[in-house]
Parts: sequence; C-alpha cells; structure tokens
Amino acid sequence: MSAPASSLHRIDRDALLRIVAPILFVHGAELVDLEFKTERQGWVLRILIEKAGANAQRLSTKDAAIDLELCARIARDLSPALDVEDLIPHAYHLEVGSPGIERPLHEERDYIRFAGQKAKLKLSEPLIGQSVIVGVIDSVNQGQVTVRTLERAVTIPLSIIERARLVFDFGSGSKEPHSQKRKH
Repeated sequence: MSAPASSLHRIDRDALLRIVAPILFVHGAELVDLEFKTERQGWVLRILIEKAGANAQRLSTKDAAIDLELCARIARDLSPALDVEDLIPHAYHLEVGSPGIERPLHEERDYIRFAGQKAKLKLSEPLIGQSVIVGVIDSVNQGQVTVRTLERAVTIPLSIIERARLVFDFGSGSKEPHSQKRKH
C-alpha cells in the first residue's frame, strides 16, 4: 500500500501505515488518504478508506463507497492499536470515513481510474497562467495528466500537482465541464 501525499505533521508515516494497513485489509478496505491536522475540536487523525480493490477494479466513487458500520468497526480496532504504538504524543480524535464523491486524487492510478470525470487541480507552479485548473481528466501518460478545460486541453506534470480532487457537478448528469452543456 503506498502512502498518499497529504500531511501528517511529523508523524512517522511508515510506522502509521504498518498499523493501519493490516487492520484495513482484515476489514476489506483500502486506504485513500491519511490526514493529521488541527480543527476546531483539536487534533484529528482522519483515515479515508474505500472498498478493497476499488482502485484495481477502477470502481466509481459510488461503487467503492463504504458504510458507517464498517468505519466504526475499523475505528474500534484501530484505536487501541494506535494507543499501543503511541506514535502521536498528544491528544487527538480518530476519524475513519469515506472520501466521498469529491475524492482526493494522489497517484497516477487515481487519474487513470477517474478519466472522464471532472477534477480540480492545485499546482505548485502556474501553468497557462493558472495555479488552479478545473476540467475533465482526459488521459494520463508518462507522468502527465491531460485535463480538458472549457478553453483547451492542458497537459500537467503530476510532479507539480499539490492537491487534486474530483469535482461533483450538482444537477449535471454529464461528465463534461458545466458550461460546455448546450441549452435547447
């Protein structure tokens, strides 16, 4: 299991994955993302999961979704394991959940899996004069993703994508950018 790119604020990611991975495996789930950050209620360790094999089978976010009961079972098993290893030196809340329909994208395989869907990409350096690009994932080839925006197709090196996520178009059954729809 490879580790997603989000921040863990000086927690040993590999040690955390050694605890999380077997528990997810036993429950038939796979890791999408790990986050450790401060929120209103204090520090939160958020573990986003989906059904095991979702990436390999290129399941839609709907078909990869997990239920609340599974999240609760995983949290119950994970909490004492994290306490024993004591990787986090202060109080925190553990949250186990689904990434939802606006799922984060981290690896090349995520972009391949969700080709044809709308995404928002935040770049570490501007491309075509923009640091944020929104469009439909067209193709992935040799470490680059091509995104079709309203104006053009843009090829973006995966190495300059800081954050990316799927974008849900409310009221749209189409996978095309919103303003490309024609009104009759």
